[in-house]
Formats: sequence, C-alpha cells, structure tokens
Amino acid sequence: MSYDVSSLRKFVSPEIVFGAGSRKAVANFASNFGARKVLLVSDHGVQSAGWVAEIEQLLREAGLEYATFTGVSANPKVEEVMAGAELYRSAECDVIVAIGGGSPMDCAKGIGIVSAHGRNILEFEGVDTIRVPSPPLILIPTTAGTSADVSQFAIISDPQRRFKFSIISKAVVPDVSLIDPEVTETMDEFLTACTGVDALVHAIEAYVSTGSGPLTDSHALEAIRLISHHLEPLVQSPGDSYLREQIMLASMQAGLAFSNAILGAVHAMSHSLGGFLDLPHGLCNALLLEHVIAYNFSSAEGRFKRVAEAMGIDTRGMAAPAIKKALMERVILLKQTVGLEAKLASLGVRSSDIPSLSSYAMQDPCIVTNPRKSNQRDVEVVYEEAL
Repeated sequence: MSYDVSSLRKFVSPEIVFGAGSRKAVANFASNFGARKVLLVSDHGVQSAGWVAEIEQLLREAGLEYATFTGVSANPKVEEVMAGAELYRSAECDVIVAIGGGSPMDCAKGIGIVSAHGRNILEFEGVDTIRVPSPPLILIPTTAGTSADVSQFAIISDPQRRFKFSIISKAVVPDVSLIDPEVTETMDEFLTACTGVDALVHAIEAYVSTGSGPLTDSHALEAIRLISHHLEPLVQSPGDSYLREQIMLASMQAGLAFSNAILGAVHAMSHSLGGFLDLPHGLCNALLLEHVIAYNFSSAEGRFKRVAEAMGIDTRGMAAPAIKKALMERVILLKQTVGLEAKLASLGVRSSDIPSLSSYAMQDPCIVTNPRKSNQRDVEVVYEEAL
C-alpha cells in the first residue's frame, strides 16, 4: 500500500490549564518537575504590574528557590537570551518559568535552548535545529494574542542584522501553559488591540496555509469568530472579564492552529519589519493584513470565503470578487475601530528600505506555507501597497 506523505498532519500542544486563577498552580507544576531552583523570566512592564511578585510569592510559599530575570525588551534580543542563560547557569537553576507576553516567553524558550546546548542562540535559527531537550518550561501569558505559550515557535531579534529570526521545533513547545484571563486585565487598550489583531492574523494565516488540515481548521475558524465578535467591544470596555476570557480563548485556539499549520506572508513580512524598526509585532501584522489578503485571495478563494463567514459576513449569492472586497472592508473596519490604522511610512519605512525588508521576508520560514508562491518582487509590491 502506498500513501502520500504530504497529506499527513501532526499536532503538538503543551499541557494546558485554562481559566481564571490557573497561574496559581505554577509552584505545583514546578514541584512536579522536581525543581530545586526556578529561573523566573519576565520584563519590567509585567514586573511593574505586580505579576512577577505574585509568582515569586507562590514559589516561596511552596518552598522553592528562584532567581528572577527581567532584562527582556519588547522584541527579545540575542544578548538578552544569552544573559538569561548565564543567570540560569550561575544560579544553578533547573526549571524555567516565564510570565509575560510573547517577548519574555520567547526569551525563556531561547534560554532553555542555550542552557541545554551550551551554544549561542544564533546557531539555532531555522527549522528542527535543536538536538538536546531543554529544561522543563512553564509559561504564563499576560497578553491575549502572541500564543507563544502553546506554539513551536520562538522569535528572537538579532540587532546586528536588524532582523527577527525564527526557531521552529516541537522542542520549544512548553511543558505546561497556564492560561489565566485575569492577568490580561493590566493590559492597556493599545496592547489589547495589537495582541488581539495578532491572534486574528494567526488564525487567518493558519486557515489558508498550505500546512492546514482538519486538526487545525476548527481551531482557526473558532478563533476568527471569537475575535471578530469580541475584540472591538473589549477595546471599548477593557475591564470586562467575560470579553477578556473570550479573547484569551481565541488566542489559545489561534496558537494551536498556527503552531501546527504554520503561517504565511503576513508573518514573514512582519518579522522582517519588526526586526528592522523594533516595532510591536501585532502592529506590524495589522498594517500588512488586508494587503496580503488581497495578494493571496485568488490562491485560496474557498478558504477565504469561510474566513469571511467566520467574521460575520453573509456570503450567500456573492461572487468571489465581492467576497474579497467585503472581507478586506471588514478587516479595515476592525482595525480602525481598535485604533490600528497607521501606514508603514508613518512609522519610518521608506521606499528605499523595501528591497532589504523583502529579502529578509523571503528568508523567513513562514513564507513557505503561504498559499500563493511568492518571489521577492511580489513581496516588494505588497510592502509598497502598505506604505
């Protein structure tokens, strides 16, 4: 019997505990991993919000020692990963806990890789480059959008190249994700919008990806539906705990979808843009989304129709061009409503930057699963349209 290996799909996921208060199980899980000393990774913003102190207290109450590393910037850099790994080594830690958005969580993944291999994080760029298991990793997301807590991606910024590179491996999927909507209550409206649109892009790109399949499609479509219904009200009423829970659930489902189906041109271009200008990842995605939809639509019309329906568009009787127009208008309206309607030029991108940005985007692994095959000129045109 013969079979087509290209039609096979795998699905990887951490152990997930979802719900208000789930963060309080952190010490129990660390103890289950036999922790003697925990490296707690976060950033100054999360520390100022009080969440780092709470996790430290939970560890102390359980009799666990810890060292705290908060030297993570908005886009985690190579030197920050290496500094965290040095603290992990010198403090003789054996379990890693991270609380924060995508930056601390990706940094924690990088620290684990470096600690296990004893090599520079730059050596692990690409797909399936990890050969030694990382230390036990527990992640607690404080934003609803990046989904680093459930994904097999780690995104690290290399200031030397002004480039964000991807590490993709099931070895960076955390052991445990404690997804607690309560910790997103300290997010401001801008961060709520950026991370919410990031999750929407995760879901859309996962659904139209060439790596999509039945194991990821249901997660992607439900995430699109949840975000389309709840993100705009949440930005207007950031204290609504029910809306926070729904967007956190959407972020989780979008993460499970893209981690396994991979992504597309929005993320390839966004990683290049974010590394070049050190911009928030969700904002970069937002600026590019409708332009990439326009580029990709003809290569996945049926799937984009279902995306439109998940966003609340009644497509009955509509031809493909009308669906494309309605979907792009819905995306643009959502962005305007949540305050993400800038153009690339207003953020400092010049026409002369586009060839370099496009070159890096073409090197990103996410471009491989984009539904429409692309060359560098294709990518340049999309950047130009978003300028």
